[in-house]
Amino acid sequence: MLDIRFVRENPEAVKENIRKKFQDAKLPLVDQAIALDAEKRQAIQEGDALKAERNKLSKANGPLYGQLKKCTDEARKTELQSQIEANNAAVKANADRMAELDERIAQVTEELNRIMLVIPQIIDDSVPIGPDDSCNVEVQRFGEATVPNFEIPYHTEIMERFDGIDMDAAGRVSGNGFYYLLGDIARLHEAVLAYGRDFMIDKGFTYCIPPFMIHGNVVEGVMSQTDMDAMMYKIEGEDLYLIGTSEHSMIGKFIDQIVPSDKLPQTLTSYSPCFRKEKGAHGIEERGIYRIHQFEKQEMIVVCKPEESKEWYEKLWNYSVELFRSLDIPVRQLECCSGDLADLKCKSCDIEAWSPRQQKYFEVCSCSNLGDAQARRLKIRYKDENGKMQLCHTLNNTCVAPPRMLIAFLENNLQPDGSVLIPKVLQPYMGGKEVIIPKN
Repeated sequence: MLDIRFVRENPEAVKENIRKKFQDAKLPLVDQAIALDAEKRQAIQEGDALKAERNKLSKANGPLYGQLKKCTDEARKTELQSQIEANNAAVKANADRMAELDERIAQVTEELNRIMLVIPQIIDDSVPIGPDDSCNVEVQRFGEATVPNFEIPYHTEIMERFDGIDMDAAGRVSGNGFYYLLGDIARLHEAVLAYGRDFMIDKGFTYCIPPFMIHGNVVEGVMSQTDMDAMMYKIEGEDLYLIGTSEHSMIGKFIDQIVPSDKLPQTLTSYSPCFRKEKGAHGIEERGIYRIHQFEKQEMIVVCKPEESKEWYEKLWNYSVELFRSLDIPVRQLECCSGDLADLKCKSCDIEAWSPRQQKYFEVCSCSNLGDAQARRLKIRYKDENGKMQLCHTLNNTCVAPPRMLIAFLENNLQPDGSVLIPKVLQPYMGGKEVIIPKN
């Protein structure tokens, strides 16, 4: 969410940013926002003038009442009474007009806020320009992407060989998009989460388990309306939403807070279940457990000073690379183009894991710098060295999301005999096992 003053002073820059994001339908919103802002400021100015005049008239009536009380001349009494009544009438007229202005200011504020929530954040100069994810740019690769000389089954088939998944039962209980994990596969799922947790703690992050439901104003603060409608499940009859990622409640933790400058940056890693509608999911690779309505995830978030956010962005995505490489999974960094950026993001990249079965990479982590967009909506601030109030910057990145992580892990560690090797860093979380053996 942009500062209205920035929009007012830089309308062409805001419009050019909209064009870079290929959202030309939003161009008229800039002029609408400026017009509404001008109307609001004019109404406030008129209201302030009316208040000053009202106070002046009310103050003037005091001496008039005093004179009227002491006056013995009937003609003068009539004159004084007339002045008082005129002043009271003017005060009443002012009050009526001020009420009209207050109502209009409220209407304009609501409409202006609605528009400002839709105008996208200014993207970073380094973001590649393109209309959709087909224009995302590969930056670099880490690890050798190899194709084994044996066939790699679909990930649910691998899991079934370990008696590790039951999607039929989940379908009967909950419908499509759910699953039961069992045995070694369920243990592997939890091992990956625990390893991700400890990995981030070792990086100096504070471990946190957040609320899994949040209020609507927090949802509005952390994501765009489009993403909200496509992702969030609402609790019927309550102002509560199930989180789609723990980033939502983790950033929400700082709503309406002035964070002490010496407490920045705030670096937190959080575990949570995640719930998503996953509207629009389609395609053969979105069966199985690739796109699901419920999963668990370890997340990382940073709340920092503006001058620190670019450095933290580089750190966060590099943590993902380090973690995946420690699990013998080749990955690449993919820079998201302008048209693929959510409206609140200044810059974003995906970390994609190598799929030997598909012989291509697929997304497993998403790292984003949101600048002051979330902080402006949620009023997350700090005082700089001059005592001036400033907005924080917020960043987030996936640590591990086991459903997709499991796919990458199983495919890259599968052996010709159907067993799966357990990398050394994960063995303590698997009871010391170096390999898991299929049952079927």
